[in-house]
Amino acid sequence: MNASQTPPTGRLLMACPDARGVVAAVAGFLAEHGANLLESDQHTDTEHGEFFMRTEFEVAGCDLNRTNFESAWRSTAERFDMAWQVHWSEDVKRMAILVGKQAHCLQDLLWRWQAGEMHAEIPIVLSNHETLRPVVEAAGIPFRVLPVTAETKPKQEAEIRAILDEERIDFIVLARYMQILTGSFIGDYMNRIINIHHSFLPAFAGGDPYRQAYDRGVKIIGATSHYVTADLDAGPIIAQAVVDVSHRHSVGDLKRKGRDLERIVLARAVRRHVADKILVSQNKTVVFE
Repeated sequence: MNASQTPPTGRLLMACPDARGVVAAVAGFLAEHGANLLESDQHTDTEHGEFFMRTEFEVAGCDLNRTNFESAWRSTAERFDMAWQVHWSEDVKRMAILVGKQAHCLQDLLWRWQAGEMHAEIPIVLSNHETLRPVVEAAGIPFRVLPVTAETKPKQEAEIRAILDEERIDFIVLARYMQILTGSFIGDYMNRIINIHHSFLPAFAGGDPYRQAYDRGVKIIGATSHYVTADLDAGPIIAQAVVDVSHRHSVGDLKRKGRDLERIVLARAVRRHVADKILVSQNKTVVFE
């Protein structure tokens, strides 16, 4: 289900060594080709000498398109030694959701998708359990169950890859999918797997963070959404949020409050990814809002 229709745009994201004249060169390039500049945001990482920029421009009325953009842009990119990517708003991203037994993050994503909040398609939901089939099928989305054990993990991941290829999936969302993905699988989808961790990373990583937090007597709890890397719970962070707690709250209270945060934070991360608002560098993200 797509968001309301808006005029088609191009989204140009770039990273390069910090230098004078980059912003002027980008604006001049777009003006030269008749593009109407809609949004522009930039950030300079002074510690590493890197410059980041996101520019969105209206496609109508300009002579840039998916066919000729690379050749037109190449000389500017080479002059500033840019790593860059361009996305077109008409290309609706295809999202696969992987789930376990817990429904709250999945249900929130489906509700937002049905409400038109997420400009993405959901061709498939995959799980290693049957538990959430009614939730998914009620939304009219195919649901596939691929059970897994330690011995069958390579076979199961190969089956998942085959389905993702068949469905032409652009990115994956782990909506409380309680399985650790192998390094080879992650490598095929680098910066395209979004996870939600029920803790304010890097604190309380791993299993049962609410018990860890309760035992430490914390005064806030949080949730973190990040890209998945081979280092468990250590990938580039996309979104985080916290809520106050006190000595009066039980472990159950912390989990309930945490589920609310998980829904909000995961949805925020997915929206940012879908809108091409994230650049990754030095295992950190630059998020343009």
